[in-house]
Amino acid sequence: MSEKRRDNRNRILREGEYQRKDGRYRFRYIDEDGKEKNVYSWRLDKNDPMPKGKKREPSLREKEKQIEADLFDRIVTNGGNYTVLELVEKYVSLKTGVRHNTVAGYKTVINMLKKESFGNLRIDKVRLSDAKAWLIKLQQIDGRGYSSIHSIRGVLRPAFQMAVDDDLLRKNPFEFELASVIVNDSVTREARKQQRDLLKFIQEDKHFSRYYDAIYILFHTGLRISEFCGLTVSEIEYGEMRIKVDHQLQRTAQMQYVIEEPKTDKGIRYVPMTEAVAACFRRIIANRKTPKVEPMVEGYAGFLFLDKNDMPMVALHWEKYLEHIIQKYNKIYRIQMPKVTPHVCRHTFCSNMAKSGMNPKTLQYIMGHADISVTLNTYTHVNFDDAKEEVYRIANS
Repeated sequence: MSEKRRDNRNRILREGEYQRKDGRYRFRYIDEDGKEKNVYSWRLDKNDPMPKGKKREPSLREKEKQIEADLFDRIVTNGGNYTVLELVEKYVSLKTGVRHNTVAGYKTVINMLKKESFGNLRIDKVRLSDAKAWLIKLQQIDGRGYSSIHSIRGVLRPAFQMAVDDDLLRKNPFEFELASVIVNDSVTREARKQQRDLLKFIQEDKHFSRYYDAIYILFHTGLRISEFCGLTVSEIEYGEMRIKVDHQLQRTAQMQYVIEEPKTDKGIRYVPMTEAVAACFRRIIANRKTPKVEPMVEGYAGFLFLDKNDMPMVALHWEKYLEHIIQKYNKIYRIQMPKVTPHVCRHTFCSNMAKSGMNPKTLQYIMGHADISVTLNTYTHVNFDDAKEEVYRIANS
């Protein structure tokens, strides 16, 4: 009978275990494809100390236990050797029939991951804390906004879920509530005052006053900018005091105008309008220039705003207008106005309605959110004063 193999501390080594001359341990095994693989560690057992100067890692037997569990559950070891970038690229390659702006969003995330060290991590090495730390870094160090990070996480979460479904991973490290990790800086406590100050500035500015009615509508209806751009004269229903929303206008990178269905199934809806909003629409339509040839996009005509080429204005126009307005405002006033985009207008409306006590299901309908959790996330913008006010309101009702 052969003598059992032992390490330099006289401990019996199991089958597949071996200690090298430098003291490092190795475990050799056969993976799910029948290939011989090795894992290494400076420690045999979890209670062993790490050698000085060596980066802490799981012990060999902890790694063995994980490998055995993965093989038993048919989980592909090492996450199939995919990096985060490679996983996202595979996920995107399988997404067919998506909108052109969604494709553009995918490309943005891929290009960002190519520059990020996080993109080179092997997917099975990404822990929940790593995912959270990376998103925090994007906000606090890189200065990315909440909505931008929300979009990035919106690609990574389903990509990692695909890896889970393909048995490459056990858990999805991006399966957490985003608002619990990073600050939703889209709307601040002073949002209402800032909104009033901004609208007053636009209304009184000699150059930008022409955009007042449109921006007022964005702040007071919660319309997506592509839905607003797609509106035609016939969809403003004064009799019912509502706006019919059943399509959106997009312009592709090739400068083609396209009509698409709303972003979600719930996007087809009627948005109620106040007298003030109706008055804005009336002025817009009354001042609308009559083009030599009325532009038509896939059967739709009578768009509310036309550019210098007599073509419908698109999201980029309004993003630029707001950018120039904020630049001029901040040159004049000492207290600076934060960045405002059409999406910030939409989010501000949602937040204002939530703080005013609107029923979440009603707000979900107006916003056209397919999932009420998206609407409910708006309610995370609360602090002690909000809680105190709500308790007193209920107690005295």
